[in-house]
Amino acid sequence: MINIILCGGSGTRLWPISRSLMPKQFVKLFGSEKNEKNKSLFQLTVQRNSKVCDSQLIVSNQDQYFLALDQLEEIGKSKNKYLLEPVGRNTAPAIALACMALDPEEVVLVTPSDHLIKDEDEYKKVLDKALDLAKQDNLVTFGITPTFAETGFGYIESDGTSVKAFHEKPDINTAKSYLEAGNYYWNSGMFCFKAGVFLGELKKYSPSIYEACTNAYSPSDTNMTRISIDDMKLIPEDSIDYAVMEKSDIVKVIASDIGWSDVGSFDALYEELPKDEDSNTLNPNHISIDSKNNLIYGDTKKIATIDVDNLIVVDTGDALLISKKGSSQKVKKVVKELKNSNSELHNIHLTGYRPWGSYTVLEDSPGYKIKRIEVKPGTRLSLQKHYHRNEHWIVVSGTATVTIDDEIKIVRPNESTYIKMGQLHRLENKGKIPVVIIEAQVGEYTGEDDIVRIEDDFERV
Repeated sequence: MINIILCGGSGTRLWPISRSLMPKQFVKLFGSEKNEKNKSLFQLTVQRNSKVCDSQLIVSNQDQYFLALDQLEEIGKSKNKYLLEPVGRNTAPAIALACMALDPEEVVLVTPSDHLIKDEDEYKKVLDKALDLAKQDNLVTFGITPTFAETGFGYIESDGTSVKAFHEKPDINTAKSYLEAGNYYWNSGMFCFKAGVFLGELKKYSPSIYEACTNAYSPSDTNMTRISIDDMKLIPEDSIDYAVMEKSDIVKVIASDIGWSDVGSFDALYEELPKDEDSNTLNPNHISIDSKNNLIYGDTKKIATIDVDNLIVVDTGDALLISKKGSSQKVKKVVKELKNSNSELHNIHLTGYRPWGSYTVLEDSPGYKIKRIEVKPGTRLSLQKHYHRNEHWIVVSGTATVTIDDEIKIVRPNESTYIKMGQLHRLENKGKIPVVIIEAQVGEYTGEDDIVRIEDDFERV
């Protein structure tokens, strides 16, 4: 069985922790059983499913691919296959393109990358049942046994393992009736089937998606398959539920009581994090004076609370969120406001991750910006130029190889170099330790989109 891991989505309901370029599945929120460093939902998904699957195929966009690669290296799971989408077209095309890369008889387990599953023993039992049904040419979905009347999930109505109907997100009274009935389950977004069986049902019920995916997919001799942006844009956008599952007559459901959470809101996150004796989430930066039942997140500033209960307080350096518990689903309205105001706060953190390393914005004011840039050993930035800014680089540690137009020079700690507006330049680390520089940008515009890439090792545009 092969695990297809879907890495799409921006997790806007967990803003400001989650951003478009650092979505919730890659944020390291959860501790391990061995008291190691916190892991991301993506890392936990890979570790969990690698125990029950022979291999994994990761579907992501180009930016998230490099995040995935770094996090896989951290947990020693970097030998995987990848399918890179230039733009997202929802789950049906993503799964179809992944299945086209596999033997039609191969059984696949399709999982999101941003779900938490705590009962791995029961999870293994559930997968064994799904595998048996999938081998009999069924499309299997997993229905999560509901623990309360949730209005934020779709539901699956079942008759044993047969699916009677899929239901949209209900109102509270309908959700209560589902809970009382006992044969309604939360739709988990996880699936199990033979690759060829799924493609056959997709061709039958959504032929336009199937044909467009067939035209877009081209086999690769490497462990990475890239879809061209022009081909991807021609694929109709639809979810696997609408495109196939709600129409097919070979769908089965497995009732699953596996300690599952989609961690889709701060209220859901609060339930999963460790807490102190006053039921505040554990945070070494939190000073609590008679405060209880609060989610406190922040790792750079001291956060003091006095006589407050049932709050969500999230500080990320560039944004502060304060909400009542129970109201955190409204965070997506904040993200909408940010987009409408052309703010970049919904898109990226102060620290941005790139395939060559990372940068942190230290100060951003009209006319100038100051960054801390860290370049991993053996990597280099793209050969690029800017139309609206000059740059001054000061090396803090490591030895930098700097290209400016036709000149290549070595810049050591406490040395600096200057790049004029319009000059071709590149920063490279040929050493064994990270290169850290302070970059001062001066100009009328210092946005990240003022980058013209001439050459790039990572094939970015």
